[in-house]
Amino acid sequence: MDAQRRERFFGLLAERVVVGDGAMGTLLFSRGIAPESSCEGLNLTDPDLIYLVHQEYVEAGAQLIETNTFRANVLCLSTFGLGGETRRVNREGARLARKAAGDEAFVAGSVGPLPRAAEAGGLTRKRREAVFREQMEALLDGGADLLLLETFTSLDELEIAVGVGVSLGVPLIAQMAFFEGARTREGFSAAAVARRLDRSGIAVLGANCGAGPHDMLEVVKSLAAATDLPLSIFPNSGFPQRLEGRSVYLASPEYFAARGRELAENGAALVGGCCGTAPEHIRALAGALSGLQPVARPPGRRAQVVPRPPPRQASSGRPSFLADWGRRPVIAVELDLPRGLNAAKVMAAARRLAGAGVAAINLAENPLARIRMGNIALGCRIQEETGVPVIIHVTGRDRNLLGLHSALMGAHLLGIRHVLAVTGDPIAMGEASGASDVFDVTSLGLLRLVSSLNEGKTFFGAEVPGHTEFILGAALNPNPADLDEQWRRLAKKIDAGARFVQTQPVFCAKVLERLLIKARSLAIPLLVGIMPLVGERNAEFLHNEVPGITIPEAVRQRMRGKSGEEGMAEGLAVARELIDLARDKAGGFYLIPPFGRVEAALALMEHIRGRVGR
Repeated sequence: MDAQRRERFFGLLAERVVVGDGAMGTLLFSRGIAPESSCEGLNLTDPDLIYLVHQEYVEAGAQLIETNTFRANVLCLSTFGLGGETRRVNREGARLARKAAGDEAFVAGSVGPLPRAAEAGGLTRKRREAVFREQMEALLDGGADLLLLETFTSLDELEIAVGVGVSLGVPLIAQMAFFEGARTREGFSAAAVARRLDRSGIAVLGANCGAGPHDMLEVVKSLAAATDLPLSIFPNSGFPQRLEGRSVYLASPEYFAARGRELAENGAALVGGCCGTAPEHIRALAGALSGLQPVARPPGRRAQVVPRPPPRQASSGRPSFLADWGRRPVIAVELDLPRGLNAAKVMAAARRLAGAGVAAINLAENPLARIRMGNIALGCRIQEETGVPVIIHVTGRDRNLLGLHSALMGAHLLGIRHVLAVTGDPIAMGEASGASDVFDVTSLGLLRLVSSLNEGKTFFGAEVPGHTEFILGAALNPNPADLDEQWRRLAKKIDAGARFVQTQPVFCAKVLERLLIKARSLAIPLLVGIMPLVGERNAEFLHNEVPGITIPEAVRQRMRGKSGEEGMAEGLAVARELIDLARDKAGGFYLIPPFGRVEAALALMEHIRGRVGR
């Protein structure tokens, strides 16, 4: 955007409420485009259709139109075989919008979030920045006047995108998706979002999607009370109904326009539409907003940062497995869940561990995306029969946010008090290839969700009668070369409520030493993951096929040619060496015996106590 156009746009925004456009996908699907196709790819294959949609919105009265590039980043486009065309798709998207806008309207380059699978897969910050930068630069090359970052559900990811946009020197509109109770999917209130983004360098702050205009009213009121920035609101036309496999929005243009004026009267300076809106909605909205000036908001309305109270922790019922932390090493052992309905083997193993004095038993949730017995029910049975606290692993992969709330409240009812929040291995890794990943939240969102339940609220801020008393754990991968990035993520997890840390298995002495140096600054227990190897094939499989596990060449060499008793003996020897290295520095150990071999865990427990003392 040149200086003159920039001055015109912000002058217009200050003088009157600006009308945005409506949905792109809704119109394309209604005109025969298959829902499973790439709407953004049409910039190359059917540019006339995209130009026509833009033109219809301009003729309806939109003063700001968005490019057809919401999912035009390389990660999304690659799923359609268009990753190599990323820059061209975005340049053409901006060019088509620029052509339709002419001198009558401004063009906002639409930038959406990255796919959830990328977030779940642990994409580095540097890689995320590169993905956003590629798309943004192409949009600007194609003639976009400014950038509109929209429908973000992760505040961290939105901040990454904002940082890239600011570095390019372009005006930014930043919009989060808000849901029930004017909260994001991660549980942030609108005011909290405003506090985080207020001085980030954005030009306009707002919200889109997530909710209809009725619920957006609470969002705009909260934002208006928390920031001086101009506000943009692009609601859906209402709640959709599913008809013949498609989402159908029933709100009339008249209703949408009336609610749009209400949004403007409560602080929105830019109002448009999201899912379910069409040119007729924008035409009605433009009529309702005609001549309306932005509401004057007194300066200095930035909300004060309110310190977050520490999350509640378990205060009654079963004791925490961390009770002995600081006096002796805390030992937790993971047991394999049954692949079928017979839990006799795992129950026998749990009884043996209880007899040996284990502090806690870990139960993963469908590890490596392979179907296993539910860990909540099994954990309840183990606690009832052995008295040993169970740590259930909860993933964001298998349940949506509704199911997560219900499952966790049910787990609390059954006496479960310890939860390890993990993102979960993507289903593409496992046997259930016909299933779908959910990933409404990652491990960080899970921690925030459970912390909210501990405070008597849902993830979205709604009050819940009573409160849970979970003690929360976080996972840490100590193996990547960039441990600083892992530590930054851990700091966020601790801020979200984590009160203990369990690491993925460590096999390298240098990695362990580096981890222990970092751990000196931790004020919560860190349990070092130890997985005894059982042979060469086991070592090679873990190193080459299991995410997050790295086995150094020296250890793999030690396992070469070994299997059976010889392999187990060598694997235990490696594990004991690592335990000895960490014995005075770690809060304890998280033992992961392979293939349910509880004898390996019992041998290592004996070694830990023999070297450190009971």
